[in-house]
Amino acid sequence: MRQSVPSRVHELSAEEALIYRQLDPQKIPQHVAIIMDGNGRWAGKRALKRFLGHQQGAESVQFVVETASRIDLPWLTLYAFSLENNLRRPKAEVSFLMKLLKNYLVGNVKRMNDNNVRMAYIGRTTGLPNEIQDTMQWASEETAKNTGTTLTLALNYGSRSEIVDATRSLVQSLIDEAHTRGCSLEDLLQVDSLDSRIDEAQLSANLYTAHMPDPDLVVRTSGEQRISNFLLWQIAYAEIFVTDRLWPDFRGIHLLEAIQNFQQRERRFGGLGEGTDEHLEGRDDALETPESIAAELARG
Repeated sequence: MRQSVPSRVHELSAEEALIYRQLDPQKIPQHVAIIMDGNGRWAGKRALKRFLGHQQGAESVQFVVETASRIDLPWLTLYAFSLENNLRRPKAEVSFLMKLLKNYLVGNVKRMNDNNVRMAYIGRTTGLPNEIQDTMQWASEETAKNTGTTLTLALNYGSRSEIVDATRSLVQSLIDEAHTRGCSLEDLLQVDSLDSRIDEAQLSANLYTAHMPDPDLVVRTSGEQRISNFLLWQIAYAEIFVTDRLWPDFRGIHLLEAIQNFQQRERRFGGLGEGTDEHLEGRDDALETPESIAAELARG
């Protein structure tokens, strides 16, 4: 169970506090996931090299993380480096991004600890350079005792590959269990049906994100209307907020604006909203029969 932490709302800037006072503290999302997009375009608009856009984007990360920690946002996940980035970007750019990641972790661990932020990662992180993995592990260990916001960086991450990895893990666990019992996988599944051994709950338990709640809110910067292979399974019922603001210009106040927008929405999770007449479940006159619909069409 997550420990309660002292309120740090008083540390918000005057502009942030103005928006925060309009929020319902009881309805702060448990988990916000952000697709950080627009570093290259930010640099291009200023006739700067792309790497300067990435540098400025790294600064934005810390601003947003500190605001998240001040409002006690439990989980913040940032799409930092995709599997596609690793495979399709120029090697020089990938190399720079790895150096930037290392510098970010080394340079900000103290700020993470000062803000009670815990570091975590998801993705095929074993595909990253060993030096980067060592730094990631160090940053995770240095912040492990913090009890506030958990900052998760999605690194060498792709949602489809995550689902493939989860499926492989689930099947391997069945194979291992069959071996332990001294029987074949087919015999095991004759005792326990496939439906009972492979379902949504089992697959979710094998995802990279098994230890965290699904995102309530997904924020995408730069105005693009895409999910970009990010947490496809987990965001099935998340609210999506898209802003034209490029990531290097995104700050904590803009996170609060996204949360404010989120709180104005009615979350249904596949159910019926209060603004529809269908929510009157249990009333005999609430459900129309095929015959009544046909008669109404005939009258029209």
